[in-house]
Amino acid sequence: MHISDAQQQPERRPLLEFSDVDTYYGEMHVLKGVNYRVGEGEIVCLLGGNASGKSTTMKTILGIVTPQRGTVTYAGETINTLPTADRVRKGIAPVPEARRLFPRMSVLENLYMGAFTREDKAEIESDLERVFGLFPRIKERLKQSAGTLSGGEQQMVAMARALMARPKLLCMDEPSMGLSPLFVEQVFDLIQAINRQGTTIFMVEQNANMALSIANYGYVLQTGEVVLSGSAQSLRDNEMVRQAYLGELKVAAH
Repeated sequence: MHISDAQQQPERRPLLEFSDVDTYYGEMHVLKGVNYRVGEGEIVCLLGGNASGKSTTMKTILGIVTPQRGTVTYAGETINTLPTADRVRKGIAPVPEARRLFPRMSVLENLYMGAFTREDKAEIESDLERVFGLFPRIKERLKQSAGTLSGGEQQMVAMARALMARPKLLCMDEPSMGLSPLFVEQVFDLIQAINRQGTTIFMVEQNANMALSIANYGYVLQTGEVVLSGSAQSLRDNEMVRQAYLGELKVAAH
């Protein structure tokens, strides 16, 4: 059953769209006719429990998994069979779950790896300065091995590395995972700052309260199906979402 919010997603031009996408791992049907729409300039979040299909959604966007049916459209182009590196060149950059930095490389080397598809050296240096403006803490640790940083600092480097690809669409997989509450707030502030600078963000996140506090629109995924979608505010107010994902709100709402 799909419950759609009466308040439809604003008609911004879609940057990313899933249309009736079915994805399989062998015989296992993981995504079942899913439809997502991420408008240019939006923050859109995807909520769901374990084994709901959230990570498979990310892998499908990045070309690691190919849909068996349906279409994935980016900037008006069907990208179902486009290789991952070409997707990055076209402006899709991942911030993977658990950061996935190169631990023995320095912070600076990790940042340059984010620009591996680019040849515009002067522009790369300019983007490095932009990243330092967003993440001043990173600038203090450029020569440090990435693996020696705290979890929060590693998350910042992962975000900064993705921005070095100069993406139009930033795909973030569980950005708050394993972080202290203080760092979670910092990371979500940074996500908003990146969005204000013009980058569209599609975010998979288990911290529903934080995700919905900054998103424009959201989807709820259960066992591979979108069961609920709507404006972020409408999802925060939805009783099913409150019970399943926002239990802490009931305690706080005196």
